[in-house]
Amino acid sequence: MTNEFHSIDLNCDLGEGGQHDDAIMPLISSANIACGGHAGDIESIQATVLLARDHATAIGSHPGHLDPKHFGRRALSISPDAVADLVLCQVSRIASVAGDDLHHVKLHGALYHQVGTNEALAIAVSRSLAGEWPHLLLYAAAGSLLTFIAESEGLRVIPEAFADRRYNESGELISRTEDNAIIDNPHEAANQAYEITQHNAITTPSGKQMHISAETLCVHGDSLVPLDIIQAIRSLLTCEGIRITRPIHH
Repeated sequence: MTNEFHSIDLNCDLGEGGQHDDAIMPLISSANIACGGHAGDIESIQATVLLARDHATAIGSHPGHLDPKHFGRRALSISPDAVADLVLCQVSRIASVAGDDLHHVKLHGALYHQVGTNEALAIAVSRSLAGEWPHLLLYAAAGSLLTFIAESEGLRVIPEAFADRRYNESGELISRTEDNAIIDNPHEAANQAYEITQHNAITTPSGKQMHISAETLCVHGDSLVPLDIIQAIRSLLTCEGIRITRPIHH
């Protein structure tokens, strides 16, 4: 039975040069805004922050590798000190525009996965954020090493799952190099979002059900049909009495 008081955050990566930002922003509860690493510049940051404010959408910093040619999806060798500086620089850039409205941080692409799984990098990022931006929420992959390290450093972590990506039987995202990594069918993405939200589970391509507990769901703004996917998710979840709302600071 659906709990009518149940809620989930729905986040999307925006300000990356996509064509659907204006239509997507009113439908989500959190926006992760590119801030000059993999994409974005001061003009796009200003425009996307303004759009988020217009729709009362939570404003997040979305730091990525300084690698726009590969959209931040290529793993680059980086030291703990350098990764801390990289993240703090990009958070500061969007904070100069968003001010006190800055709500959260979510790393992008290869940086998300590297910091999520590498202890030294996770410690460096967590300590730097705890020192400079302790009030910001950190969106991180549910069950990842980063979630535990960041919490131990005093950060509030919002565990994340993906509505538009498939998972393997170890509970990790299937690599984008694989043909079945991405879900571009809105109905399938909506069903996965519902399964995560209501049952704390994901079904792998082989049919195995994996446990996952998340407080936010991500849809990539640069996917083939992000608007269709988000509309399908909203339609199904709201029909089932599940509220879509941003995480709040405790």
